[in-house]
Formats: sequence, C-alpha cells, structure tokens
Amino acid sequence: MSRVCELTGKKAMVGNNVSHAMNKTKRKFDANLVKKRFYIPEEDKWVTLKVSTSALKTINKIGISAALKEARAKGFYK
Repeated sequence: MSRVCELTGKKAMVGNNVSHAMNKTKRKFDANLVKKRFYIPEEDKWVTLKVSTSALKTINKIGISAALKEARAKGFYK
C-alpha cells in the first residue's frame, strides 16, 4: 500500500541529505500519515482512512462529511 493521504493526495517528496561537508545524497520525505476510523452519520457506517495529520486538522475544522465531499470532487477518494 502506498503512503498517500486518501483525502488530500499528499505523498512522499524527494530531496537531499546534506552533510557538514555539503555532500548531497538523495533521500525521501514521507508524508506524516495516520490510520484513523471515522463515523459518517449520513451513511451510518464507520470508515478507516489513511490521512495526513494536516487532513485531520481539516476534518476537525469542517467535519468528515465535508472533507469526504471535497476529496471526491478532487478525485482523491472513491
């Protein structure tokens, strides 16, 4: 399973490790993902999502239903 947020589409970025001598080697910055269960009252069911912590803050602010609606419109959630 890929490490991609199911609501925002955030995924790993590529960058460099930089040593004190300014030597650069490639590395990967993974998204900060958490597996979380949410209750959706409209559908009367529980859903388990792999979401980024920034998406959790968005869910707390606008609610899970609105966040899922937004993700569906952007094509991140089925």
